[in-house]
Amino acid sequence: MKNILQPEELIKMDKTHLWHHITQHKVFDSKEPLIITEGKGCWIKNIHGQEFLDAVSGGVWCVNAGYGQERIARAVYDQLIQLPYYSGSAGNPPAILLAQKLSEMVPYLQRIYISNSGSEANEKAFKLSRQYNHLKHHDHDKYKILYRDRDYHGTTLAALSATGQNERTKGYGPFVPGFKNIPSAYCYRCPFNKKYPNCNIECAYALENIIKKENPDTVGALILEPITAGGGIIIPVDEYFEIIQNICHKYDVLLIIDEVVTGFGRTGKAFGHFHWNVKPDIMTTAKGITSSYMPLAVTMTTENIFKEFLNAESNKTDYFRDISTFGGSAGACAASLENIKIMEEEKLFENSAVIGKYLLDKLKEFEDMPMIGEIRGKGLFIGIELVEDKKTKVPVSEHYMTQIVGNTAEQGVLIGKMNRSVQGHNNVLTLAPALILNKNEADKITTAIYNALEKTKL
Repeated sequence: MKNILQPEELIKMDKTHLWHHITQHKVFDSKEPLIITEGKGCWIKNIHGQEFLDAVSGGVWCVNAGYGQERIARAVYDQLIQLPYYSGSAGNPPAILLAQKLSEMVPYLQRIYISNSGSEANEKAFKLSRQYNHLKHHDHDKYKILYRDRDYHGTTLAALSATGQNERTKGYGPFVPGFKNIPSAYCYRCPFNKKYPNCNIECAYALENIIKKENPDTVGALILEPITAGGGIIIPVDEYFEIIQNICHKYDVLLIIDEVVTGFGRTGKAFGHFHWNVKPDIMTTAKGITSSYMPLAVTMTTENIFKEFLNAESNKTDYFRDISTFGGSAGACAASLENIKIMEEEKLFENSAVIGKYLLDKLKEFEDMPMIGEIRGKGLFIGIELVEDKKTKVPVSEHYMTQIVGNTAEQGVLIGKMNRSVQGHNNVLTLAPALILNKNEADKITTAIYNALEKTKL
């Protein structure tokens, strides 16, 4: 949409009417809101024409293919003219083709349920797991769903019930019953005070103890992010997921992998869990599925889970009684298909791995700076944990984090930071640029961060 209003008019209307996400509007008493007007590649412009290298691809790590992909826009336009929408209770060609394509990408998950957002996709996973266990285990009530500290699974009440971030959940209770937490897989701040590799991977084996404590007959599912995202970009050790999966199999617990953030190349592979020897029973994904050109999410399951719902003749309520209005958008499915074509043709998953390693290596060159506790990442998904003291690992203040982000923006680079996630520990800078990032742009990011750290005193 071409802007015909003056910046001052839009700023006034923004302050008067628009309610920004995760924002304390009191800040706009002394500063103007950020208003983005255009983007191309990895770059965006604000309402004043200032250009920024967007190192967080849309602010929430989602414009994976970069800005200005005309092929996606044209695919959506053509589909909207032919057929914009019909309820997901019927099929349409883009939805069918997308389901086929996704099942080829993740061959052990053959059934694809389409919805609108990552939060919604996880809600579907929770409902599926509970109904599946109700159908399969007539003599038990396997309704409990386990989740991991620091993981985040969405904004709805059930998704928040499965979220291990106390600042995200504060003030929104009481929550949905039946959700229980397991420890984080956070080596830098190990909840067991151990040091890898001189440990027994207690963070993984803790799952079995919790299942036993809760009673295995009541535990139906476990949901995990492959890499803890908003909780600090935390990468589990390589042994972690195989141990987790074996425990899930032992106690007949469904493993749900939340790929909302990590899906579609963010970590250097098509999906984050591809880095490890694990095959989930259910997978959710959104964000990168269309590079956020259109809203779309999917919940993918095994054929065995799907078959448990084929009892409608004996009980008319045994099918999955769920619907998502915008899950019927043919235009969004067309966007996803073209987005995936671009990613494959331009080898964006591979570029994420190569340029991601380059960016990580460049950042690690200044890991000795006194405020850097740890730099970690996979692909183009990198976290920089900042501390007041390397030995004590005391987190820096949120004010300091804001200064770093601001000083980086002054150099024309937008980076992220943990935002209202874990009280007292919102101390990780976050990088998740578009997968088309090149070395020159990676150099600009590292230079801007280094300069900001040098300039900003603890």
